[in-house]
Amino acid sequence: MNGRTMIPSMTAQAASMGVRIHDAAPPSEIFYSRAGCRLHGFDWGGPGPAVLLLHGGGLSAHTWDFVCLGLRDAARLVALDLRGHGDSDWSDDYRIGTMAEDIAAAADHLALDRVRLVGMSLGGVVAAHVADAYPGRVERLALIDVAPGVDFESTGRMRAFMAGLGPVAELDAVVDAAMRVNPRADRASVAYRMSTLFRRVPNGDWVPKGDPRPPDFPAILAAIERLPARLTGLPVLLVRGGRSRVLSQSTAERLVGNVPDGELVVVPDAGHNVQEDNPAALIAALRAFLTR
Repeated sequence: MNGRTMIPSMTAQAASMGVRIHDAAPPSEIFYSRAGCRLHGFDWGGPGPAVLLLHGGGLSAHTWDFVCLGLRDAARLVALDLRGHGDSDWSDDYRIGTMAEDIAAAADHLALDRVRLVGMSLGGVVAAHVADAYPGRVERLALIDVAPGVDFESTGRMRAFMAGLGPVAELDAVVDAAMRVNPRADRASVAYRMSTLFRRVPNGDWVPKGDPRPPDFPAILAAIERLPARLTGLPVLLVRGGRSRVLSQSTAERLVGNVPDGELVVVPDAGHNVQEDNPAALIAALRAFLTR
């Protein structure tokens, strides 16, 4: 590759992807602690119902930047870093129940009695656990590209890529590697994402923010299979990326058919990372569901 990739600003990248920005001000950072673990998130403010957004494994709260820029006129948005991700502390306890308790603690910290949840992939599993464990506090739940029967094998190349992340002299090396895994990805979007998943250290190298230890995939997959039992008693929106290999159409329809108050929206031109691939379409779907 010749030259360096320009890392776009948050607002420039969002606008290039069709997001109508209502307020370009950056969010406020929040920090809180639970059970000795310091946790982090972004409070985007905004009127309307309180919405907590949970990212997928290997990502961070920044994955919601574009969605929050386009949705903050309709809801009070707070994007959280799960423990071991982003700017939250690493931990020796990554159980789904533990992370669900972290989310409830975030709501307490923000003095939010009732919330609406949006969770992508791993974040969706955690969100469903929160809804089940704290039924009086969750009003509705949006799941992004996760349901029982996900095609775990289809994530093999991306999991190998994430496991191989380490210190690099130039962030372009990571962007190049990510583009080889997914050549259809938008390079500017990938550069923006990697700039949020790495931090620069004093010697000039870029190092990953996230805990490099591999997740307990069997436990996560088992929790995914238990999703339907955790989704009774509240409205549920399942969003599938139209070209997702992780969640097939039939698998998505099966979950919605087993949820008493469920609906399915398919976002075109999006893979598993719907919120980064087609944020404008996801914003429209979330706006309709979350603001009812």
